[in-house]
Amino acid sequence: MDTQKRDLPGYETRWWGMLFIGISLLVISLDNTILNVAIPSISRDLGATSSDLQWIVDAYVLVFAALLLTMGAISDRYGRKLWLQIGLALFGIGSLAAALSTSTNMLIASRAFLGIGAAVIMPSTLSLITASFPAHERPQAIALWAAVFGLGVGIGPVVGGLLLESYEWNAVFFVNLPVIAIALVGGQYFLYESRDAKAPKIDLPGVVLSITGLFALVYGIIHAGEAGWADQQTITAFAAAVVLLGAFAIWESRTPTPMLPLHFFRNFSFTGANTALALIMFSMFGSVFFMSQYLQTVKGYTALEAGIRIVPLALTMAFMAASSARITARIGTKYTVALGILIAAAGLFYMSQMYEVDSSYGEIVVGMIILSGGLGMAVSPATDSVMGSVPESKAGIGSAMNDTTRELGGAMGVAIFGTIMNNIYTDKVGQLSQQLSAMPQSMLEAVSDSIQAAHIVAGNPQVPDFARQLILDTANAAFVDGMTSAMLIGAIVMAVSSGLVLLLLPSKVQRPAAYETVPDLDGTAVPAASAAD
Repeated sequence: MDTQKRDLPGYETRWWGMLFIGISLLVISLDNTILNVAIPSISRDLGATSSDLQWIVDAYVLVFAALLLTMGAISDRYGRKLWLQIGLALFGIGSLAAALSTSTNMLIASRAFLGIGAAVIMPSTLSLITASFPAHERPQAIALWAAVFGLGVGIGPVVGGLLLESYEWNAVFFVNLPVIAIALVGGQYFLYESRDAKAPKIDLPGVVLSITGLFALVYGIIHAGEAGWADQQTITAFAAAVVLLGAFAIWESRTPTPMLPLHFFRNFSFTGANTALALIMFSMFGSVFFMSQYLQTVKGYTALEAGIRIVPLALTMAFMAASSARITARIGTKYTVALGILIAAAGLFYMSQMYEVDSSYGEIVVGMIILSGGLGMAVSPATDSVMGSVPESKAGIGSAMNDTTRELGGAMGVAIFGTIMNNIYTDKVGQLSQQLSAMPQSMLEAVSDSIQAAHIVAGNPQVPDFARQLILDTANAAFVDGMTSAMLIGAIVMAVSSGLVLLLLPSKVQRPAAYETVPDLDGTAVPAASAAD
């Protein structure tokens, strides 16, 4: 066994390598939230419209999600360390271009380029862990991976707020450059190359169908959140996604060299865990999406003050993710994931019942801690289940599938919960048209557009004092009603997800050898031997 461990690429320096994998991951997780803090400054300096701002965010998500599967497969073939280093370099170039942007179009293009770099980096981080760590250490390494990602997402608003206290908005992109430099240098010395020695040629039809199909699907989800689910572009995008991804599935089932072997889905450690991750991200992104707006607009905190108040969420998630491997060792993957999701459901239910316009921070932080504790407990073992259920030679595509389901679930959650919240908000602020009939129609339409616009209208010196307070009270109450309704639905989805995990996910990770076949000497397919840990 010791000889087998030493034969793993990078085994001797695996924990040092883990440090620089974590730093590489931190770049992506920070970027997911640090930009949100800079959006108002970008709008002012570049004259960006609300549509421009949406595309600054969405361009990254679209490209990232569409390319993940392809980049994971390519990293298996050409080398995960090489591909990680290339991804970091691309992300650095994109960050520099974004920081130097002088127009919204340039910034949107730079964000799309950043999506390419992120899609190259993300699958390589998990696949390098799978290749470098023996099976008995892998759950703890993946737990640390999940902890770093959660920490980065949580501290992003704080870092962004601190930077904007002293610098311009482009500092949120410049800050990536020294971090990338450290990751590149450390990775070069402490990470070792690994690849699929028997990787087939690139599945070009699969690449084209997966990229176009996922792009159409994510675009449809994003557009539905903006224009509605019955909008013609939304319907067209979803129809194109069904055709393209259906063709992808048919092609992958028939080609001898598939990019994504469909037999992976026969292993419920793979299918059940991916389903759990998609539903977790659906509820988490859909619900937590409102927290920044709630703290800044309703509660009146600055971006930095709001970021600091979200730190307990990040720390709790990181702590529970790092601890989840020990819990899993005691009660198994199935029960750890199901229990974590159930705790998160309780957190969302608490938030849906307790959050009000005048809630104290003590009441707010309790909900965040319960939610993040459950999520941290569930995400890491679910991720380990996905990675443990695919052959190590296919770790890149396994990691990419894990990341793709997260992105799709999160995007769907933001779109659906955003629609629920917006419908409730619009309905409740609609009463102002009767109460303030003398107010210009353009102002009333702005109030109905968003809670931020409502606060801007209320701050207009031409608005009488009685109308100002009525607008603020109505808009704040409407937003909180919409937010808590979405959180209640998220709690229900989480509770149902916990039950699905108990039905679908095996108690222990089913290693891939039990689900694959190898040719016998006479050409007959026989079950492969179980893989030893």
